[in-house]
Amino acid sequence: MCSAHAYNGQPICSGQTNVVVHLFEWKWADVASECSALAQLGYCAVQVSPPQEHAVLEDPGTGLPPYPWWQRYQPVSYALDSRSGSHQEFVNMVETCNDVGVYIYVDAVIQHMTGGQSGYGSSGSFYDGATEDYPGVPFSTDDFHKQQPDECTTSSGEIEDYSDAQQVRFCRLVGLRDLRTANDYVRDMLVEYLNTLVDIGVAGFRVDACKHTMPEDLEHLYTNMHDLPTRWFPAGSRPYVFQEVIYVGGDEPIRPEHYTHIGRVTEFRYSANIGNIFRGWDGQQLSYLEDFGEGWGFMDGLDAVVFIDNHDNQRGHGPGGDSVLTYKDDRLYKMATAFELAWPYGQPRVMSSFAFDDTEAGPPSDGNGNTYDVECFNGEWVCEHRWHQIENMVGFHNAALGTGMSHWRTISDNAIAFGREGTAFIVINNEDHEVSGDFETGMPDGEYCDVISCDGPTPPCNSCGSVTVSGGNAHITVPNDSDSMVAIHV
Repeated sequence: MCSAHAYNGQPICSGQTNVVVHLFEWKWADVASECSALAQLGYCAVQVSPPQEHAVLEDPGTGLPPYPWWQRYQPVSYALDSRSGSHQEFVNMVETCNDVGVYIYVDAVIQHMTGGQSGYGSSGSFYDGATEDYPGVPFSTDDFHKQQPDECTTSSGEIEDYSDAQQVRFCRLVGLRDLRTANDYVRDMLVEYLNTLVDIGVAGFRVDACKHTMPEDLEHLYTNMHDLPTRWFPAGSRPYVFQEVIYVGGDEPIRPEHYTHIGRVTEFRYSANIGNIFRGWDGQQLSYLEDFGEGWGFMDGLDAVVFIDNHDNQRGHGPGGDSVLTYKDDRLYKMATAFELAWPYGQPRVMSSFAFDDTEAGPPSDGNGNTYDVECFNGEWVCEHRWHQIENMVGFHNAALGTGMSHWRTISDNAIAFGREGTAFIVINNEDHEVSGDFETGMPDGEYCDVISCDGPTPPCNSCGSVTVSGGNAHITVPNDSDSMVAIHV
């Protein structure tokens, strides 16, 4: 490692929590308004969309909708002016959220710039992808990888074979102009961008497309980030980093473990497999979850960020295919997310989507691509993080944080129960019928409210479900309906 500062994989959270919610394509003002509620629910942090100036694609190509979601992933400069809001609105959001103990993790796009088109970005900067000219940074053609023996060796200049690590790291990803991240000047510009965000109060980063960047280049960037500001964080606190490294098995030479020494890594095998299990595909069933995580060949849980879906694979982009569960599979999605928040593996991230039929479409907006204010449950903004079966499981997760799994019980192939060493207990029913029985919970004696159907864990439960534990045991009935779970915690 370059220094004692090279490892940046310790989540930055306030209190006993580590749950991240991805408020995908929310405007900064809407995120700021949401943070107080997120704090009450026990969320640690918000992953926000890339805040840098991006391409504005009114006509992205034949058959594509105007202003697609992925224009945010085509940087034009590092000015903090995007369709989510202005620089000052970004600052206001960070300060508002930090003040209530919910921190901001920025989606950092630092591997590439735009595609081959030219135009003006969201802050008005001109760019020309064809000539690799980005005066808003500034970057010029010398700052990008070229078709030459020590860089990109394909005739197209594109990645053609993912089993060739050199192609993956030095050729273009779907036409995006690939930065020379080993170049000192490029590194300086990227570090300046990251430190601008850190100095504002951003607590961490989801780093995009890391498998396309050499680990030593990323390590240099992370090592040279500033400490977090002492206005909100203890002196010497380092920015948190988790890195997108797509891997679901096979012969790809670039793997998550190549990046875990410098930060956490997204565990895509979790998402792909959890979908198969809850769908019952490929012979999978819930009873197989007893050793889910390292027992399935995943990375060490202390290195992993886990999720049911993300903004890419919920659209069929990337690995997992049709097995990936999304908000459109609402019953299965609620169960799978409850499992994610109950299970002691990895740092959980919860998705909050906007509704889509076209997988390329951008967020709800007017005809000029101006994003609408968020109104949850209006048919446009899905807000899964506010579904009571999900938001109430954040408290379950936090109550059990730091404990292991205990009291596992396989009720049937697709009905399971497990506890968290006396702090929490859950039963999940994915059968086509009700399940009922007496369970050894390990919980202290008393009455508990079912957080799947109630607003909180402690009585009075009023008309929602309650569970009485006596001698550590409880009789629990779980229906086969939209709430096919019962969960209690201290």
